[in-house]
Amino acid sequence: MSFLNITPILCKLPSSTQRLHIQVKMGSIFKVAVTGGAGSGKTSVCNRLKSLGFEVIDADAIARAVVSPGSAVLEAIAKHFGSGMIRRDGSLDRTALRRQVVKDISKKQKLERIIHPLILERMQDEITTLENQGVPAVIVEVPLLFELNLAQGFDMVVTVISDREQKTERLCRRDRVTREDAEALLDLQLPDEGKIEKSDFIIDNKGSIDDLYRDVDRMVQFLNEKSRIGLTR
Repeated sequence: MSFLNITPILCKLPSSTQRLHIQVKMGSIFKVAVTGGAGSGKTSVCNRLKSLGFEVIDADAIARAVVSPGSAVLEAIAKHFGSGMIRRDGSLDRTALRRQVVKDISKKQKLERIIHPLILERMQDEITTLENQGVPAVIVEVPLLFELNLAQGFDMVVTVISDREQKTERLCRRDRVTREDAEALLDLQLPDEGKIEKSDFIIDNKGSIDDLYRDVDRMVQFLNEKSRIGLTR
């Protein structure tokens, strides 16, 4: 059974007032979304879950794959944002593109209409593959879960939170961007407070890595109780 029923939109974009419509269908596999602001520590949480035996799907990894050199999505980005978005080696210049979209909401919406449908389609394919293999549960790292109204497609939502200063520093270090660019990106996302009230479980990543892992282990216990099946292997 499919997770999301969507149609990819590449070069033909709807007007800025239209929204991406997503039809959600629930399947038998137990789907857990891990979300949180940029730099909150979602990947660290998912790596811990992977080490515990869970199947993990990374939406960011899918996003990188769909904009590979020569892809239709990359061509659409160049068409709508300029050839300067493509590096000499044919890859996407993420820094240049980020600087455009964080300063112009209409450009951000246009980019989302180009890239998100295909990301969601591939995410659906991966979930369906795991379901067909009889996997009881899957963890999906979805950075913009609430911003894209995708929470209803999951059986459980886990949000990773952290201080804004910590997130800013992590973004600067990880993505090699300026503090101004990091803060501009965070400004585009729903604040932690808005995510907390919509989540089933909160992982606080303001402390040490050991503290984070303890929170993840507690989440696994909560997950098993909620799903009523043993999900760890």
